[in-house]
Amino acid sequence: MTDEMQRLNEILRPVAPPRELERVYTEDQYERMLDVIRRNGPWPTITAHHFETVEELMATSNGGMADNPGLTLDDVATAHFRGILGEDSISFFPALDDCYYNSRFLRLVREYWDAQYARPTLMLFNLCGPHHSGLNAHLDAVTFRGIRIENSPVWLQNVMGRSGLFTEYLVKMAQVIAWWYLGENGTFTYWPDGPLGQPKRLEHPLWNKGVVVQNEMMFHRGDPVGRPDERDIPRLKHRSLIGYDARDDDWVITTDGEVIRRYGPAEMRLLIHWSAEVYADMDEVKKNMDHSDDLTHDIVFERLLGDMRSRGIDVAEPTDPLHDQAFIRALIGAYSVTPTTDWAKPAA
Repeated sequence: MTDEMQRLNEILRPVAPPRELERVYTEDQYERMLDVIRRNGPWPTITAHHFETVEELMATSNGGMADNPGLTLDDVATAHFRGILGEDSISFFPALDDCYYNSRFLRLVREYWDAQYARPTLMLFNLCGPHHSGLNAHLDAVTFRGIRIENSPVWLQNVMGRSGLFTEYLVKMAQVIAWWYLGENGTFTYWPDGPLGQPKRLEHPLWNKGVVVQNEMMFHRGDPVGRPDERDIPRLKHRSLIGYDARDDDWVITTDGEVIRRYGPAEMRLLIHWSAEVYADMDEVKKNMDHSDDLTHDIVFERLLGDMRSRGIDVAEPTDPLHDQAFIRALIGAYSVTPTTDWAKPAA
């Protein structure tokens, strides 16, 4: 093991192991969240929310696609769909205000960090039935002072996190994540002791079960959902959508208006992800709120370029670093860190 890998293994782990929760939401809250999801679809794939090129996806997931030139986002599309319920401390659906501005969750994340203050910043859901999701672990979007999901692409946030070059700017974050799923597989695997450590798994039953966690500094994944023989979805594309069909009480995946898959309610796996920023004390609150010590994109790219060149990596000066695909590929190669241990096999 190199000194650099050992350093990153110490950095890329949560402040504390995930804390398991039962009965995360009330039954009334669950029904209201499900009603919002049913009524406001159809919803896009997770990748459609965040990525415009395969390179951007690779930079986020370390997915090992570099040896397959010419791949498109359609080639790697997965039938996992997402919607945003609240963002930047704004609840998008008044019926869910008590879920987003959740005093219990705020207490849980303060206790998780042993901190004094917290504020909700994001609430989203992931929805799927049986499908091929792959086994690649990832970090959630890593938040830094000045570089955050509101002004930066997810791939850049995650490259910064994996580089270990910006830890002094890291914003403390914690999530409360809950699952509702009664089918086969579909568990949650995570690496609490760094990418070189042994993985752990949140097991069934996964009905209103959850964790308090720091997912942007801990590799994790949602495991493949359903039996292997029921995961194929022909004609699935990056642009495919999922929506609720009230007439048949089904969930329907469409591509360009064509129905390509139907799921019954019992086949569906729902994840609700609630995220908060956490502040140790009032000094940290003020430092984050007054923006007196923020990163800028120029500072970030200057530091990344300097680090790569100091390591002998030949990389050209990008003219548009947020969209330069050659530069993004160089970042993927330079900051490729991924778990080395796993319990699962490709057919899992």
